Amino acid sequence: MGDENIREPLLKKKYYENCSGCKVEQAKELNKGLSILNLSIIWMVVLCAALPISSLFPFLYFMVRDFNIAKTETDIGSYAGYVGSAYMLGRSLTSILWGMIADRYGRKPVIIIGVISVVIFNTLFGLSTSFWMAVIMRFFLGSLCGVFGPVKAYATELFREEHQAIGLSTFSAAWGIGLIIGPALGGYLAQPVEKYPHIFPKDSFWDKFPYALPCFIMSGFAFAGAIACIWIPETLHNHNGCNESTYDAEALGKGSNGANKDNMTKKNLNLFLNWPLMSSIIVYGVFSLHEIAYQEVFSLWAVSPTRLGGLNFTSDNVGDVLAISGVALIIYQLTLFPYFENACGPVSIARISGVLSIPLLQSYPFIAMLSGITLYIVISIASILKYILQVTIVTGLFILQNRLVEQHQRGAANGIAMTAMSLFKTIGPATGGAILSWSQKRMNASFLPGTHMLFFIMNVVEALGVLMMFKPFLGEKNKTIIV
Repeated sequence: MGDENIREPLLKKKYYENCSGCKVEQAKELNKGLSILNLSIIWMVVLCAALPISSLFPFLYFMVRDFNIAKTETDIGSYAGYVGSAYMLGRSLTSILWGMIADRYGRKPVIIIGVISVVIFNTLFGLSTSFWMAVIMRFFLGSLCGVFGPVKAYATELFREEHQAIGLSTFSAAWGIGLIIGPALGGYLAQPVEKYPHIFPKDSFWDKFPYALPCFIMSGFAFAGAIACIWIPETLHNHNGCNESTYDAEALGKGSNGANKDNMTKKNLNLFLNWPLMSSIIVYGVFSLHEIAYQEVFSLWAVSPTRLGGLNFTSDNVGDVLAISGVALIIYQLTLFPYFENACGPVSIARISGVLSIPLLQSYPFIAMLSGITLYIVISIASILKYILQVTIVTGLFILQNRLVEQHQRGAANGIAMTAMSLFKTIGPATGGAILSWSQKRMNASFLPGTHMLFFIMNVVEALGVLMMFKPFLGEKNKTIIV
């Protein structure tokens, strides 16, 4: 009888009238279906923050050239690298802080501040008139836009457990689409006076600030998103200053004193001592390094001449392939991924995707031997598969990380994950570009000539990440952690 009396209140939920988190929990209890509105919230917030990340890459070379800071043409790439890395550096320094703020004051304030920072600093970046202004604006954008970690926690808390996979896959899809649409907008809309002289006359505002148009359009979208965020729900519980879940705290205390102390210990567990969480974050960092290197290398390799192992594509051809991949990615994330995740689990599906990515990527140098419409079709299919496998791995790790910590630590946990990712992504672009240049100088080598070596090295990183997803490195969920 005594055990039954303890077990019953442990399962009882208590809702607090003035707690916004409790209202979200009640809504999930009443509505067991999938909320399209909540999916739209996640999509909007992530897209607002993701669009500016890589939108500058198509025009960055020309922007740095116009600053007249590089003494020679060969120095432009180095200065462009500094501008490109400033965002990731800023984000790596503040991600944990924003996660802690989200755990203390709520997800919603951090989301609104982050989206507003996009409006301000992305606009100012488009108006940059000097190299250092561009670097500083990108640094502040990365530092103050701390939404990605809290939004991952938000996507977990906004949905019932059976729908959390599609919530996080929506995060990944919006992230991936932002990284595809952003560069497309940057490429098509930068220098509009040169590209569309009949619409944008010479000596106009757009001639003085040739890189402002794509930034203005993305900032305008973020401004609309910031206004919409005023009405999004807060998921963090606040019960008289204590961020507890809806499970009755009094009921948890009705067990033995030892059980109560044990519960308090679990709640205050140092995240850095949570090995299952930290191991998954390290794996996430390795795959982030591979991801950013691939994003840069693919475009550079595709536009390289065939004599250097490239596809001899134009920038429009590359944009077409990425656009097709983006559409396919949306369809996959919203339809097939939740079923695969439910059938295999987040870790298993990430392992399978990692293994399949290795032979796919190593086939790229052989795809370069094709020509005409056959080349276009095959590389489009390969790109679709690569992005699908890549996002599947990341989403699986997202789900795992959010299930390894309690709600009051999810913001900080995702902040740590974003810091690790940002640090790895800070070195990814420079490393990938350097390896591509080196591989193209050894086209006649006897061992892995040309780009065969490039994709082999990238596969080594991928294989390392796959191995790290197995025991003993990737820890299992501790049974003492409340999910």
